[in-house]
Amino acid sequence: MKKQLTYIAISVTVCLTIGFLSSFATQSSVNDWYLELNKPSFNPPNWIFAPVWTVLYIMMGVAAGIVWAKGFYHIWVKTALYHFGIQLLFNALWSIIFFGFKNPFAALLVILALLVLLIFTIKWFKVVSQTAALLLIPYLLWVCFATALNYKIWEMN
Repeated sequence: MKKQLTYIAISVTVCLTIGFLSSFATQSSVNDWYLELNKPSFNPPNWIFAPVWTVLYIMMGVAAGIVWAKGFYHIWVKTALYHFGIQLLFNALWSIIFFGFKNPFAALLVILALLVLLIFTIKWFKVVSQTAALLLIPYLLWVCFATALNYKIWEMN
């Protein structure tokens, strides 16, 4: 149990750090360029994004820690964590492309790739741990919502 808690703590720290670092790209344009964009009626208020992402990053880290604790020597664990790492990079890349480069279309391509990678990650997490896979479902739902939002913002602008 101590090993699992250690892996969870490390994984949560990594996820929160990735989120924190990618937030620099977000902050660079959220108060100017993003405000000027036409947005759909279902666009949430800006203040909701930070708490939602914080909870999601924590859940992602817990899920990854549970999988990691099953033993990195196991091929299914390695495969699951490789998928997790790649999708986490695409997660950060989306913020850089959308907010940093101010390019909603390229960000849409990134988030579509993220969606596919996330589905594969959940599939592999489920092979290792049902609980870990379930912890990623809110993240999947949020990315689906974010994909629709990204699409509409690109379409409207």
